Amino acid sequence: MTYCVGLKLNSGLVFMSDTRTNAGVDNISTFRKMFTWEAAGERSVTLMTAGNLATTQAVISLLNERAKPAEDRGNPSIIEAPSMFQVAKLVGETLREVIKTQSGQDGPEAEATFSATMILGGQIKGAPPRLFLIYPEGNFIEASDDTPFFQIGETKYGRPILVRAYDPAMSFEDAVKLLMVSFDSTIKANLSVNLPLDLHVYTADSLHLGTMTRIERDDPYFNTISTGWGDALKDAFNRLPAYSFTT
Repeated sequence: MTYCVGLKLNSGLVFMSDTRTNAGVDNISTFRKMFTWEAAGERSVTLMTAGNLATTQAVISLLNERAKPAEDRGNPSIIEAPSMFQVAKLVGETLREVIKTQSGQDGPEAEATFSATMILGGQIKGAPPRLFLIYPEGNFIEASDDTPFFQIGETKYGRPILVRAYDPAMSFEDAVKLLMVSFDSTIKANLSVNLPLDLHVYTADSLHLGTMTRIERDDPYFNTISTGWGDALKDAFNRLPAYSFTT
């Protein structure tokens, strides 16, 4: 399993993904699930993946192959599409194509065994930053004021803090802190999600890749957040009034 989150803020976009992939308790590996493309001064695109590893790797390989210069290529690539909507459409079509090929089906329905979902975000010159959630069938939805962030993978444990604390006006620093709490809650509750974590912070209108870093197991700030959040929850619990049994 995996866990990825994309946040849309007034100041830009923040992406975080874990790196654990498992096929049973005795087969656990680390794989990157965040991928980026850039044409400096023109566009910055980030894609995070969850689901069948063979499917997601095939999608990324196809997107990279088709981004190479080729005179006979009919459709624009991920670094040539004129809008983020068209990029989302391209990624969705590629995902659907891979699932069909792997499942051996010609119909529109995705085979669950080869299923994958993706979060796509970025900005192309002349338009604002945009964030999309792409489904296995190739269709997608866009983040809005009502739905300002997307999660994929093991979403339920890290969602409550996002719902309660997210603010579109928050700083990048607070957004990263919020995501670390969300990921720590998920890691504590589910063995299929774990560090290292990949982080990308994109500043609106910069039109190039932003701050990118990998948060390792011994990261002092993450460990401070993990311990501090646990202590804060215990303190909040102890401050609540005790239940009273009545006779």
